[in-house]
Amino acid sequence: MLILNAKVAHADSIYAQLVLPYELRENSRLRTALASGEEVAIFTQRGVVLRNNDLLSSDDGRVVQIVSAEEPTYRITCSTQHNLLRCAFHLGNRHTMTQVADGFLRICQDSVLREMLEGLGATVIEENAQFEPESGAYSGGGHHHHGDGNGHSHSHSHGPLAPIPTGQKIHRATDTKQS
Repeated sequence: MLILNAKVAHADSIYAQLVLPYELRENSRLRTALASGEEVAIFTQRGVVLRNNDLLSSDDGRVVQIVSAEEPTYRITCSTQHNLLRCAFHLGNRHTMTQVADGFLRICQDSVLREMLEGLGATVIEENAQFEPESGAYSGGGHHHHGDGNGHSHSHSHGPLAPIPTGQKIHRATDTKQS
């Protein structure tokens, strides 16, 4: 199994891409598979969120590029900037993960939120898109993303993400949630 445990700023070659929805990119321990079927485990420090185009390396130097999966989202627009700010305020007041872009907001689909936003005068369009929400003011990551989720790059190295614990339960993307 390929174990990815270091974030790198750049690579001469990419071994593979790993397409993940936002929900899985915020897990600190993840066991999944590449498109080829090869199993991969990701070990990150608690609180690290993988972003589109992030690069993770293994001890043997193979580098995997993270790709944000397209997922069911709402694209929220308004006729005025003031109304869009009101929508952002109300989403934040409900602690809703929100992608802030130039002229629109994006959230995961939720019919109750859609009704609220339309009540505020927003146009809400269902779409499948890469979801890159804001990291939050207190996350300490310093990442700020703009645009339509079409890229992320920076030039510093993050070093090791987290030690690989012995006997750690790894959650697979295909695992079902236990109630």
